[in-house]
Amino acid sequence: MFDKVLVANRGEIAIRVFRTLHELGIGAVGVYSEADRGALHVAYADEAFLLGPSPAAESYLAFDRILDAAQRAAAQAVHPGYGFLAENAAFAQAVEDAGLVWIGPPPAAIELMGNKTAARTAMQAAGVPIIPGTTDPVGSVEELLSLGDELGYPLLIKAAAGGGGKGMEEVHDPAQAEQAFERARRQGQSYFANPDVYVEKLIVDPRHVEVQVLADSHGNVVHLGERDCTIQRRHQKLIEETPSPAVDEELRRRMGEVGVEAARACGYRSAGTIEGLLTQDGDYFFMEMNTRIQVEHTVTELVTGLDLVREQILIALGEPLSVRQEDVELRGHAIECRINAEDAARGFLPAPARVTGYREPSGPGVRVDSGVAAGYEVSGAYDPMVAKLIVHGVDREHARRRMLRALDEFWIDGPTTLIGFHKALLSHPCFVAGETCHGVVESDELATRAAELAGASPVAPPSNSLLQGTPGPVPTTGRSRTVEVDGRRFEVSLSEPEPEWRALARRRRDRVGRGGAGAGGSDAVVSPMQGTVLSVPVADGDEVEAGQVICIVEAMKMENEVHAHGAGTVWNLSVEVGQPVTTGQVICTIEAG
Repeated sequence: MFDKVLVANRGEIAIRVFRTLHELGIGAVGVYSEADRGALHVAYADEAFLLGPSPAAESYLAFDRILDAAQRAAAQAVHPGYGFLAENAAFAQAVEDAGLVWIGPPPAAIELMGNKTAARTAMQAAGVPIIPGTTDPVGSVEELLSLGDELGYPLLIKAAAGGGGKGMEEVHDPAQAEQAFERARRQGQSYFANPDVYVEKLIVDPRHVEVQVLADSHGNVVHLGERDCTIQRRHQKLIEETPSPAVDEELRRRMGEVGVEAARACGYRSAGTIEGLLTQDGDYFFMEMNTRIQVEHTVTELVTGLDLVREQILIALGEPLSVRQEDVELRGHAIECRINAEDAARGFLPAPARVTGYREPSGPGVRVDSGVAAGYEVSGAYDPMVAKLIVHGVDREHARRRMLRALDEFWIDGPTTLIGFHKALLSHPCFVAGETCHGVVESDELATRAAELAGASPVAPPSNSLLQGTPGPVPTTGRSRTVEVDGRRFEVSLSEPEPEWRALARRRRDRVGRGGAGAGGSDAVVSPMQGTVLSVPVADGDEVEAGQVICIVEAMKMENEVHAHGAGTVWNLSVEVGQPVTTGQVICTIEAG
């Protein structure tokens, strides 16, 4: 068994892995950015190392600093969690080259499945059904238009190095081709440092169904059933459940075989997920493989009784799988809701803010995986997920009702979250009936109902008090001190809780800033969120129509378009690509003609 394992991640997934490490008697080593000094995962680790002064998101991408932390801690292995470096073949190889054990698949398997076009080619050669489309990158809009003539519309452009729903753009007619092509390439470069894209035929109203697999170094591969992840917005998952309401035993067996064959075809080892699309006619197509633990691994754990992180660690130690295919049994039904800091009533705009009150639900069949507490700042630099709420019931209806009860108990004060959205959707007839809810998830009807239910919790405590939530990390401030130990002087940096007067002053300054920006008048276009400008397709003097894109702002790993509120001429454009913007900041003014 390992003595220590470093977890190269943050937030709830870092804490999730730490818990299994502690159960196995393994020391848990954490890392953190400057922005995460007071984060819960830092306090939960047995020891933690600062990754340096880089921007918040970039800190967790620094190979050398993470490996240096592992060496300083005398860790024997690295677990990447998900996101950041979890599917980075070069990092996996660097870990192994440093003499450490990589708790994940072989670098070669990560590289193959991370290149989506190469993965499609490999799966096709192995006899695994793939969605009709290209197996090579598409290099121009002209090629895209030619594919539209060949395959027919709609099409789906996807980042060749993508994953997690990033870098995907729909094309429903030739007029959309150029803009969608540019957006997909830009997202591929931004998220994966690779602008290459490929094209698939867009399957209308499918189910997004994935298969969880485990593979060891002894040639054993098993699948643990399927997860239904159909409920999404902008290709980002919101609700996951298992078993799928659309899958019977025969289809489960067939999809499981696809998953096992796909894992064997790439020489896989560790936990992995085969993502696929299930058509209304019952055809199942390979879409991609996620070579890591998934956000939604929790629902599989509840219905199988297996700890997937534990399985990953034992596989990395060279142990054979602890379960045979004939031993896998799915018991009951599990549902996971992603509690994101987003405003469903405003098109799922990111809503980073300080958590001023927090209380998790509990009781029979309820699990919460979270990395926040009262006083924690939900940063715009990271993914918007605040927590994962998971329930287990004897059947789907039992689990659905249990989830509604748990959502009523979940209290988060500060950031706007998707709690109201989940209540609205789980009560909607389409979800009750186990349908895809196509067209409902992002509808005005559901947004209105979500807003009504956002604060309608029969068991929530009163809001706006830090004293009513679970005590947690608070903002910190640093200062230097000279100390003397055994006659030797040292300069040390102290990280201390921020004085309350400073927090109050900051909040007042933020309010004044928002008020000043909003005073630009009805002709001012303002940023609805804090983020970074990715694109500015207009210039001073340009004539624009109502609804035309003025700029695109990235916030919490999502692209958000800022539109003109009316027709007119653009003046006083104050932003450029790469520039940070704040909520309410004036981007330009539009002078009506």
